[in-house]
Amino acid sequence: MIRANAARCPISARCGMRGVPRSTYYWMTGHPETERADPIAGDVRAVRRDGLERYGARKIKAALERRGVTASRRRIGNIMREQGMTSAYARRRSEPHKTRADEARLANLLDREFDGYAPHTHLASDLTYVRVGNGWAYVCLLAGLANRGIARHSVGRTRDASLVLGAFATLDFPLTDVQVFHTDRGSEFDNTRIDELLDVFGIKRSLSRKGNPYDNAVIESTNRLLKKELVYRNSYATIEQPGRDPDDYVWRSDNQRLHSTPGYRSPKEFTEQGLVL
Repeated sequence: MIRANAARCPISARCGMRGVPRSTYYWMTGHPETERADPIAGDVRAVRRDGLERYGARKIKAALERRGVTASRRRIGNIMREQGMTSAYARRRSEPHKTRADEARLANLLDREFDGYAPHTHLASDLTYVRVGNGWAYVCLLAGLANRGIARHSVGRTRDASLVLGAFATLDFPLTDVQVFHTDRGSEFDNTRIDELLDVFGIKRSLSRKGNPYDNAVIESTNRLLKKELVYRNSYATIEQPGRDPDDYVWRSDNQRLHSTPGYRSPKEFTEQGLVL
């Protein structure tokens, strides 16, 4: 732009308008190769677009390799910076209380062993909140530990057992397949109504230690992704909106989104390939 308008306006003035030192301008005109765009920049933009602008350099690298394009994370990161691309991210906000397990009768059966389970046998769950107008709505996710996919979910205005039972009611496989149900010690999970459901189908309950989110790290991570990739990018005025949006998000997460734990595959692809964590 500076060179094209050199006859109309002094170069020093144009450089000042763009915040570019004159020495930089003269150096670049003498080294035209610096103006060449990276040949894979278009591929990086395409992957970002297909991932709804949520992927960072690691996942873009994995997606490019699926397309037969090999590039280092540093190269991809440079392209992202030049193009103004930033991945969705969230800071860690919670710290576990440094306490031993509380005196509840139910133990932490998983004990942070999240890998090595057959499909459908081990589910983890937690609730997260969504701002709706001047109030709140809540989302309950059921995550499968076998492939890190979201088995089912429910959305409602109340944070109670009804929301959890609603998620169970939408499962597309028999509840008799489930062996262990792992959650935190919230009252929406540790109550008589949930006990009755688990007893009927012979499902063992596993509870995290008091105040320790790392004991339920899989679902905590899934909730964090839901918040930063969907909730924080939208504003909701009615309960119908957060009721619809997670449906599309869950489908993309299970069928298209590359997850790092299953080797940068989607949960569906991971399961179809018969792989085990």
